[in-house]
Amino acid sequence: MQEKIQSYNRDLKDASAREIISFFCAEFADQIAFATSLGAEDQVITHMIANTDPTVRIITLDTGRLFQESYDLIDITRKKYGMVIHISFPDGEDVEEMVSAHGINLFYDSVENRKLCCHIRKVEPFKRALRGLDAWFSGLRKDQSVTRKNRELVEWDETNEMIKINPLLNWTEAQVWDYIKTHGIPYNPLHDKGFPSIGCLPCTRAILPGEDLRAGRWWWENPDNRECGLHLKE
Repeated sequence: MQEKIQSYNRDLKDASAREIISFFCAEFADQIAFATSLGAEDQVITHMIANTDPTVRIITLDTGRLFQESYDLIDITRKKYGMVIHISFPDGEDVEEMVSAHGINLFYDSVENRKLCCHIRKVEPFKRALRGLDAWFSGLRKDQSVTRKNRELVEWDETNEMIKINPLLNWTEAQVWDYIKTHGIPYNPLHDKGFPSIGCLPCTRAILPGEDLRAGRWWWENPDNRECGLHLKE
């Protein structure tokens, strides 16, 4: 598999994001999905998929702690492109057990608690949503954070045991917003209020001038380890 992945990276290193998406839509047909977190990058990819292969399965997570603006964007996006957005939810009993044992805002108490919350609310429902597929598209970009600067266009996702494709990996933030404005793509209004990266409400804040783009995510933790578990690189 690693040889195949290296071949993809070699052959597609000069391809555009739209060409990359088109290639893998054909390569994996109904065995590929796009996992959107509704961020600016993800909205760009949704637009590209809608205009390349609207049959591609689009999934997102409802952790139960999202901003209202994120819920509104799901509906706006679904209506604009006429595509189904499949929403995956955490197991209710697991959430109840976690909250009963550790408290409703357990993530502030320790890194272990925060990772437990992310695992139950995000990682497990995400694995269920991808079950049976061979590949998925992600909106990762290298310049988003220190944890993402060494990513590759095509990678092996060890957690989900499938291929992961990052079509916008080498895009800059300016390129993302130029594309959004040029094509009239809907986006989360929180981006205009200092939120470049938007996750769960209690774990996301606006950033200060000069801060890293993901400084507002789990801001009380060491930046070298700020990932929820969906984008771990083994």
